[in-house]
Amino acid sequence: MSDTDCAPRLASADPSGVPFAALDPELLRTQRTSIKWSRFGEDVLPLFVAEMDFAVAPEIRRAMIERVEASDLGYIDGPGGLAAAFSDFARDRWSWHVPHDRVHLATDVATAVVEALRVGRPNGGRLALSTPTYPGFFEMLEEVPFDVVEIPLALSEAAPEVRLDLAAIQRVFASAEGVDAFVLCNPHNPHGLVHAPEDLSELARLAAAHDVFVVSDEIHAPLTFSGVEFTPFAPIAAEAGALSVSALSASKGWNLAGAKCAVLVAADARADELLRRLPPETVTRVSILGLHANIAAFENARAWLDRAIAQVEANVELLAELVARHLPGVRLQRPQAGYLVWLDFRAAGLGDDPYSRILHDARVALNDGAAFGSGGSGHVRINVACAPQTIREAVARIASILPESLPAPHPIPAPHPTTAPVPDPEASR
Repeated sequence: MSDTDCAPRLASADPSGVPFAALDPELLRTQRTSIKWSRFGEDVLPLFVAEMDFAVAPEIRRAMIERVEASDLGYIDGPGGLAAAFSDFARDRWSWHVPHDRVHLATDVATAVVEALRVGRPNGGRLALSTPTYPGFFEMLEEVPFDVVEIPLALSEAAPEVRLDLAAIQRVFASAEGVDAFVLCNPHNPHGLVHAPEDLSELARLAAAHDVFVVSDEIHAPLTFSGVEFTPFAPIAAEAGALSVSALSASKGWNLAGAKCAVLVAADARADELLRRLPPETVTRVSILGLHANIAAFENARAWLDRAIAQVEANVELLAELVARHLPGVRLQRPQAGYLVWLDFRAAGLGDDPYSRILHDARVALNDGAAFGSGGSGHVRINVACAPQTIREAVARIASILPESLPAPHPIPAPHPTTAPVPDPEASR
């Protein structure tokens, strides 16, 4: 069987029906102005920041255009229709019943995490993270008076799965120094790990027993893969008596990072009382366009989300096959959610800093694993929310710089011809 026969059969268009040929990085660089397309030189393939190449859902585009045409660009002072839209989505997708009055607003999930910590633990203290994790946590936590304690994820060489190291978490929570807060990444970035309900239950029990305030960052939850069940932390925390809030947004699931709107959800009445102490600016700094974009996403663009998840799943399969065949020594952590994939380059022969070698020699911009905390060195993170050919090009460039002492990589085949899906008639409007 040939390489081409082994390749996953991929669609020919993105979730909005835009042909993948229109998502060529060289073309996108002339059309888009975000940091993904402006940070590096024109010869660099940008697969670093968590931003999709896919076109935004037409339902969301229409909602934002309608607000602009109505000159509805002022300040807001509450979630309005977003409370119901998010609550309905959470109920339908995750069986999480969220009272509308426990939905609060923040500019984005990073702001939500910081502001929740300010009101939940105003005196700061010690804050724990399971690492390696999202580098932004380390940056945003510089704004609040916490000493960060890194608790590495549990990883066995015999088993490819990672999970929370609950024994280590218990030791840190119960130590003489103790812990005042814990930021949970659920699903976990960069591994795409969807935490098991039993692990979350034990974390909630430990948090309640040791009075640890848990802020759960669930921004990637809408992108949970088919056949995988995402478990929100809030209901488990409420049942265990743990103080907790959750931060979510449509920004990752529907490619709206720059729209600036997120929700903070209180797990119970005690947490809700804390969130009612948020300063007014936490709400007024939210974009009204982002608010309406989030409403449209949760209410009307669920089918687009499902198509995006299906494409990301296919792209992960493609990447896994290409890594196995063409990048000897590289180990891929298969995600269960999101479009970010964690790659272990420690045995690939690129030295202690594979990120820099790949950027400067292969001209592919990934995320440096060293920035993700303990356990991240020697790894990189790659974004696969793009056209399949972009993934092929990235792997081909990386394969070209691998040491000659490693087994010679196989030639990378051309994309498998497929029949394009019927485009969304709204995609060209």
